[in-house]
Amino acid sequence: MKKGLIILTTLFISCFGFAQECDSLANVCYKHLMADAKDGEIYISDGQVYKAFLDAEQAAEFKVTLYGGSNYRIATTAGIKDDYVIFNVYDKDRTLLFSNEGYANKPYWDFKVDHTLDCYIEAQLDIDKKVSGCIVVLLGFQK
Repeated sequence: MKKGLIILTTLFISCFGFAQECDSLANVCYKHLMADAKDGEIYISDGQVYKAFLDAEQAAEFKVTLYGGSNYRIATTAGIKDDYVIFNVYDKDRTLLFSNEGYANKPYWDFKVDHTLDCYIEAQLDIDKKVSGCIVVLLGFQK
């Protein structure tokens, strides 16, 4: 009985730590939506916080619908540095639309969608910089 209580307590503390880490990272990620506010570029979150706890070589995938005629920003973070996350955007046929890997893992990408489409955002840690932890992805549309 005592051993079971210890295991439950450990699981609770681990889950609480994960939630705290992801919540604080979400606040960091929201700043990326406002990164160019002084230039009038303000992005409003779609209301979802896409998050996952990853180890090396794992990737998280999030399905999103992008509406035609809208300007979007995908923002990511996995810690205090901006370059921990590699993210790729694919259409429903798995054609690569964008990857930040060729842009020094830039934490956000702005783009316009001409026609409504379903996409997948795949995010993973750059294992040369961080091998495990929470990643947060936000999708915002331009105000």
